[in-house]
This record gives sequence, structure tokens and C-alpha cells, in this order.
Amino acid sequence: MAAPPLALCAPRPAPRVALRPLRLLALLALCLPVWADCPCREPALCLPIRHRPDFEVFVFDVGQKTWKSYDWSQITTVAAFGKYDSELMCYAHSKGARVVLKGDVPLKDIIDPSFRASWIAQKLHLVKTQYMDGINIDIEQEVNCSSPEYDALTALVKETTESFHHEIEGSQVTFDVAWSPKNIDGRCYNYTGIADACDFLFVMSYDEQSQLWSECIAAANAPYNQTLSGYSDYIKMGISPKKLVMGIPWYGYDYPCLNLSEDHVCTIAKVPFRGAPCSDAAGRQVPYKTIMKQINSSVSGSQWNKAQQAPYYNYKDPAGHFHQVWYDNPQSISLKAAYIQNYGLRGIGMWNANCLDYSGDAIAKQQTEEMWEVLKPKL
Repeated sequence: MAAPPLALCAPRPAPRVALRPLRLLALLALCLPVWADCPCREPALCLPIRHRPDFEVFVFDVGQKTWKSYDWSQITTVAAFGKYDSELMCYAHSKGARVVLKGDVPLKDIIDPSFRASWIAQKLHLVKTQYMDGINIDIEQEVNCSSPEYDALTALVKETTESFHHEIEGSQVTFDVAWSPKNIDGRCYNYTGIADACDFLFVMSYDEQSQLWSECIAAANAPYNQTLSGYSDYIKMGISPKKLVMGIPWYGYDYPCLNLSEDHVCTIAKVPFRGAPCSDAAGRQVPYKTIMKQINSSVSGSQWNKAQQAPYYNYKDPAGHFHQVWYDNPQSISLKAAYIQNYGLRGIGMWNANCLDYSGDAIAKQQTEEMWEVLKPKL
């Protein structure tokens, strides 16, 4: 039998003036009864997770029920970017893992402090009513270094963290950053200020070909040296390694080749992005499970690029056109993951966990297990 809800707010006299919607939301968030309408079989599973793991494994989930096949022996946080699933929340809590909300907002709006307060109150209310554990702020919009959005974004993160930590004990507020702090895709953010303001940064070490300034050729989604240079730059800025979680891709890019040379150089179409003449937008993202099914029918088989420390293959489409697919596998991921131990980063994570094949097919099962296994810290 479910435990009765505990009232947190005693009745108060009616206010003499009407409360603004923001104040009402904040009051409502405070007055929610503990365990009211808890969807879990055990009401205690609706309580927020308070434990802080030594090593973070941060998983992005984009919906459906594939989460039932994840390696829960490792997961510490699930960022729920799909439709809210109370069953996922209950199960994650039973495994001691946090479930956090996605947070996104147009940057032009957050210049107004009252809008920020309203946005934070709404997100806090949503997290409380869904028995979640925090928020992952995923804002990948352009910001000019001298614009009012620069300071407003830092303020948003700081105010969100303060509100969540005050209202939900053990809650977690994180922020997603590009693979490098060097204004990638026009994102001039106050990285040190944001890192100080939140629990940690999730570094999106992928889509690293979003701006190609030299040759328009297909390349790795997350080249080894380029990826690690990003972490080095963050740390040189004064950001503690313990504030950085390495994000790795469980997907690749399929590029149609305008020309494929004998030494496997794939020239791609010029698709500009935020000022750069070429970008990975010339290709399309492909999940690891699709790559694993296609690789055996490719014309090249899996190849290894030593300079980028990444695998790729070439194939011909039904129309006879060559394509080149770059991706990450356990070999390329393990090389980058070694950096986590060597430099003391907070952990690892991926975009996204749904990209693997959880069908139960024997070969797919092994491939999926290997991708999860490579996340484990090597002692």
C-alpha cells in the first residue's frame, strides 16, 4: 500500500493581491506533496537520487523502450530527450541513476531576468511533478561575444543551478558544450563562468566537421587529436577536469562522394554552415546499428585512418554512386576514453544510447555489449 502523501505547505490566508503566474508556479512547486501520484510500485522510488558517483556515465535517451536493454550496471544519469516515460524514471531510480529533463530556450528571450525566472520555475515544476532529478541544458545557438546573450546565458545557468539545488536536494544541473571552447559554430559562451555555475559540462565531442575551412572532404566525426585538443583547451582555461564529461558518438556520417580517389579521399559537396564553406551537413547521420549492418556489403570493408584514429568504409548506392561512412567503434572510443583516466575527467557519455541494436540477434548483441563495455574506466 502506498504511503500517504506528506503535505509540505500549511494553508495560508488568501493574499490581498493577485499573485503573478510566475509566483503561482513557484508556490505550486513548493507545495507539491511528496509521493502524490507516484507512478512507481514503491513510492520511495519517486524520491530524488542524492548519491554523487565517483565516475559519471551520462546517457542520452531519445525515446521508445530501448532503455530496457541498456547496461544499467554503469549508468549514473539519463538525459530524457524523448517523451517523458515514468517507467524509465522508476527503473532508473531503482538502479540509483538520475533522470534529468532537457532544457532549451531561445537565447533572445533570456536577456530578460523575469523571463529567466519564469522559465526556471516552469522547468522546476515539471521536474518535481515528474519525479526527476535535474536538468540538462542543451542550448547550441550562436552567441556573439559582445552581445547581451553572452552574460544572460551564464546567468541562466547560475540561476537554474541555484534554484534546483535549493528546491531538490541532490539535484543535478549540467550544460552541453561544443567539442572545443574556440567559438565552434559561432558559440561564444562564457565557458569558465558556466562551468563554475553548474555541476558539470557535457562535452559534445562529435560533429567536429561542422565547419570545414580548408578541403571539402569527408572526415571522422570525432578525430582523435582534434578531440583531445578540445579538452586540453578547456582545462587550460582553468576548468577543472572533474567538471568535464567526455561525450562520444554512437553514430557516424554517410557522405556522398563527388569523387572518390584511389587512396580513399572522398570529395564532398560544398554545404556552408555558419560562415564555413563546407560542413558535415553534406552527409547524413547514421546510427551505429545501421553501420554494422551495412559494413559487410561495402566495397572496401572497414578501413582504419591512422591520422584520425578512426574507422570508415566506402560503399556504392543503387544508383552507382560512391559513399564514404565515418564512424566510431570500440577501438576508436577506447583510445579517447583512455584520456579520461589519464587526465581525471569526471566521466563519459554518449549521443545517443538508442543508436545500438538491442534486437537480441547474436552478432548485434556482441557488438552492442562491446560498445557499452568500452565506457568502463580501465583501472
